[in-house]
Amino acid sequence: MPNTVKVLKLTTDEKNSLECLLRCPTTEARKYIRAKILLLKSDSYTNEAIADKLDITVPTVRLCLQKYFAGGIDNALNDCKGKGRKQEISDDDITWVVNKACQKPLDYGFSAEFWYPASFTRFIQSIAVKEGHPRLEHVSEFSLRKILANAKIRPFKVTYYCEKRDPDFDSKMHNVLVIYKQVSLQFDKDGNLLPFEGTPVHTLSYDEKPGIQAIGSTTPDLPPISNTEKGSSYMRDYEYIRYGTISLLAAIDLLTGEAIPLVSDTHKSSDFVEFLTRLDAKYPEGDKIRLILDNHSAHTSQETQRYLNNHLGRFEFVFTPTHGFWLNLVEGFFSKLTKQMLQGIRVASKEELSERIYKYFDEINQIPIPYHWSYNLDSIDLATEDIDQIVYKVVNAKAASEELSCKRAPKPIKRSPKKSAKTEN
Repeated sequence: MPNTVKVLKLTTDEKNSLECLLRCPTTEARKYIRAKILLLKSDSYTNEAIADKLDITVPTVRLCLQKYFAGGIDNALNDCKGKGRKQEISDDDITWVVNKACQKPLDYGFSAEFWYPASFTRFIQSIAVKEGHPRLEHVSEFSLRKILANAKIRPFKVTYYCEKRDPDFDSKMHNVLVIYKQVSLQFDKDGNLLPFEGTPVHTLSYDEKPGIQAIGSTTPDLPPISNTEKGSSYMRDYEYIRYGTISLLAAIDLLTGEAIPLVSDTHKSSDFVEFLTRLDAKYPEGDKIRLILDNHSAHTSQETQRYLNNHLGRFEFVFTPTHGFWLNLVEGFFSKLTKQMLQGIRVASKEELSERIYKYFDEINQIPIPYHWSYNLDSIDLATEDIDQIVYKVVNAKAASEELSCKRAPKPIKRSPKKSAKTEN
């Protein structure tokens, strides 16, 4: 077939543009070849010579030149929109898939709580035709994963959060921060504790850590062996023995850094009262003991009421907001305790576990480090705050009320145990 394409004459700007395109390292391969075709043709090369030089077919050369004469350089270098294979999965299909992924399997009668890739694929395939999306009857799991990834939907995972259920959360948090601000002013620039002005107030951050398991090993641990792959760490038998659980009641003095423990087999009001008794004996008579603590029932029980009524003016309770445990500095101490001592611990009895916990507190108290709260304290101005009023608002008035000291909790209903069939016979 003769070469019938007219002579190609490029302007200086067009040549410079094409040569710049060739020098660019990120130029697409198809644009690079088309730019070479135009430049070679402007140098009077034949179509056959250009095809041979670029290792392409003559129709490819001819098509590029036809596009140039029809619409210029941009038309020759780029393809028209709408070319190529049509999209098989439509936007309506994608929207439908995303909508189904945002609903739980339970809504469709399945037992699972959340979708998983395989089950979600089977579900989509089973209802695609019925709901007007026949293309998805044989859709692959990979395609569905890609659709959900593009939509930034992950129905296979769960992210937990804490719902703010306390309507007075912000005001209660502010009150706790005021107490922390007051504590921070008890230290000088070098971190030394300043003398009290007026009645000494000892501020403690208090909480409980119930359910600490006393677990024993069936065989002794094997120590690491040097220069070995399998023996580079301690070796421990998978089997273990359960001896029961204990509860830890603890507080840290925010002024001295001293940690005060109480280990108990239970987690009841009597344990909390015993802890208050220890605090009463520890600090000088006449000083005020202020506890930052959560809203556990033991802190507001009848037994606690009676104790507080017998020690009027001795204790102040500053309650953190509901689900505001992170405002309590002792939580950081518990995290440190778990990582340094409780994690992976093996004991021979509950008594040994209690002894080791007390020993840990003795070690910590050899060099006590005061805990300081820093977040958002700059927004607190004590000159505009009424400390006595704030403490009064967050103190449990019911527990401190002398008028309610005679109030008793209702007696629990006693249910007789059911007789077994063997006893009846």
